[in-house]
Amino acid sequence: MYYGDFLKSEEHIATNILADRLARLEQVGIIRKIPNIKNKRKDAYQLTEKGMDLLPMLLEIIVWSAKYDSKTAAPKDFVAQAKNNREKLIKQIKTRLRKNEVLFPSE
Repeated sequence: MYYGDFLKSEEHIATNILADRLARLEQVGIIRKIPNIKNKRKDAYQLTEKGMDLLPMLLEIIVWSAKYDSKTAAPKDFVAQAKNNREKLIKQIKTRLRKNEVLFPSE
């Protein structure tokens, strides 16, 4: 949700590349930057409706990856939901995104 969160992710994206990618995603309307009321120096990023409309495609990629990559990081129950009840899963994800809920809380 925050720039620092993306920096800490396991992808280890370089700061210049991350800043460029976030700016590009914002320019094309996939994400929006939201000022943090409590900390003026910390903006949050949120998917727009246009960004959420990418969910069916992303789920298809996750299902495909789980089929061919035995080391996939996708949880098996999530993959099963994506295979068996995709529309319900998309609705649940969109609802959680609109409420700014964390989709996959860290353990």
